[in-house]
Amino acid sequence: MLDIEAVRAARDRIDDVARHTPLDRSQTFSDATGADVHMKMEVFQRTGAFKIRGAANRIRTLSPAEREAGVVTASAGNHAQGVALAATQSGVESTVVMPEFAPISKVQATEGYGADVILHGEDYDEASGLAHDIAEEEGQTYVHAFDDEMVMAGQGTLGLEVVADLPEVDTVVVPIGGGGLISGVATAVKAHDPDVRVVGVQAEGASSVARSLEKGTRITRDHVDTIADGIATRTVGERTFEIIQERVDEVVTVSDSEIAVAVMRLLERGKTLAEGAGAVPLAALLEGRFDYEDGETVVPVLSGGNIDLNLLTTVLVRGLVETGRYLRLRTVLQDRPGALEDLLDVLSVQQANIYAIQHDRTSRQIGLDAAEVELDLETRGPEHVETLIAALEDAGYEVEVLV
Repeated sequence: MLDIEAVRAARDRIDDVARHTPLDRSQTFSDATGADVHMKMEVFQRTGAFKIRGAANRIRTLSPAEREAGVVTASAGNHAQGVALAATQSGVESTVVMPEFAPISKVQATEGYGADVILHGEDYDEASGLAHDIAEEEGQTYVHAFDDEMVMAGQGTLGLEVVADLPEVDTVVVPIGGGGLISGVATAVKAHDPDVRVVGVQAEGASSVARSLEKGTRITRDHVDTIADGIATRTVGERTFEIIQERVDEVVTVSDSEIAVAVMRLLERGKTLAEGAGAVPLAALLEGRFDYEDGETVVPVLSGGNIDLNLLTTVLVRGLVETGRYLRLRTVLQDRPGALEDLLDVLSVQQANIYAIQHDRTSRQIGLDAAEVELDLETRGPEHVETLIAALEDAGYEVEVLV
């Protein structure tokens, strides 16, 4: 099983390629939770995520023959970029298989770092199947995204940085996909102090680890469904599961809506862009998914910031909806002059800001003397939404909330 000496050796091996990323104490999130919150800013890592650590460590331990043959891997995006950059810097050819619907930004970045990219399958697991076939046919080394001791050791260097910068840390909160990051981090922080708590977080739509721990054996989901594409794996690794069982104190889950709110809060209050997988530790903290004492020193690991801009738009809107700051509703007006103005007067009195209006007289769901109206509104929170809807209903409008 992975030990601390392997993690320390990885630190020395990759210190010229992986950045020592900062810990940022957040007064905002400390006030919001009552904990002493220090965010591990791996969003500032090269390639925008922690994966360069494990990829570089694995590639730098290849034999001369393995280097000559090249490497192949599968990834939803961040590991792809880490392998591509680490291989290019070491003069090794790399092939990366990514799911067909991988964010275009991650595909382009991987190609930009020097890898040959193949798009295949609906998710990481299907991409991985093809990558293994290529490795066998071409005699290349498969660089596993998580279930490899050298990869785990490289990821563990993040944990060494946490305890070096904040020796008094009480709890480290880490996202889990296949388990490589949390295995390495848990190994590092437990070697520093066995009493440091390690909490893992998964998205509800990809929650294989919590169920595996309950059953005492690895389970595989039929499919995954989450905005956190960086941790969208059907199952945890065989080696990583053993380490999680031994060294991780608790595993919790968060919903996509909670992840979206955390992404929004980080961007708005922390001036930090995190992808869904990178925001799940903060989401778990903000939603109280695990217990902690007032003033407890908690480190959420913001593991990456590589979010597709099209997805970011969707995530931010979801976050605004969940916090009562964006409302889309539908109502029906009489088709007569002044009817829309009357509706807008109610919205004006309630100080709702209008983003957009759609006015439709052709819907088959309404009478010939009526018009259907959809409005996108900026609101100021859940109480404002309730007050606004009540005011519309008091004025005689039947209101359907769409989002």
